[in-house]
Amino acid sequence: MEYSAKSVIRKRRSVRTYSGETLREEDRLKLEEYIKTLKNPFDVQIEFRFLDAKQYGLSSPVILGTDLYLGAKVPHVPNSEIAFGYDFEQFVLYAWSLGIGTVWLAGTLNRSAFEKAMEVKDTEYMPAVTPIGYPAEKMSVRESLMRKGVKADERLPFETLFFKDSFSAPLTADDAGRFREALEMVRLAPSAVNKQPWRAVVCGDTVHFYEKKTKALSQNATSDLQKVDVGIALLHFALTIEEDGMKGRFLADDPKLKQEEDVGYIISYRVD
Repeated sequence: MEYSAKSVIRKRRSVRTYSGETLREEDRLKLEEYIKTLKNPFDVQIEFRFLDAKQYGLSSPVILGTDLYLGAKVPHVPNSEIAFGYDFEQFVLYAWSLGIGTVWLAGTLNRSAFEKAMEVKDTEYMPAVTPIGYPAEKMSVRESLMRKGVKADERLPFETLFFKDSFSAPLTADDAGRFREALEMVRLAPSAVNKQPWRAVVCGDTVHFYEKKTKALSQNATSDLQKVDVGIALLHFALTIEEDGMKGRFLADDPKLKQEEDVGYIISYRVD
């Protein structure tokens, strides 16, 4: 890890208003080299491409001050959305550690132009892209209103998202033990329209992760955007576990807990 994960997760914010300064060559090279190192627990290959908006006719009505984007596409294979979220968020966090802003864009963009630039095949899809650039000193009025509209700086309470042994027993931060920091970093993860679809149940040395579905987002025409969000949260968890000096691994270990119909099991993480 080339930065403090917890520090970056706590400080990072979505950026839609950029300074207009062209990305410095040394920073672009760092990003390009970092992308080559990206891995996810599902061994799904994500293809990244830097895209010039003027060259490809790309646009987003919510982005000001940069013409550089990063696109990514993934094959239609099991766990692809989760893997995408996991890898793309690695880039997002690393970029912030360099002082470079990003924002997850899935809907507010001319998708057909981006997919053409990414050469997305029938066997692939492009869940999201991000602009890349240095944040402006001041947000645009539009960006401020957007953040206020989705309550971007607010998160659900710890005990709403996390549980102990079953979904009938909410877990407080004080009772989370060695998982407290890792689960807090999950809680702070970004998500589509800030729906925070992750849920987790702690059972001894294992944390079981779930997706709480919002129909309009989980049944998107091309992909389950909320599985992408869960992938982001899983990365936050794994990075924090590592930073806190613990070792563990992801595994499929569905405990078959009684749960609501809109909650589905994703994966588990067991600490050694």
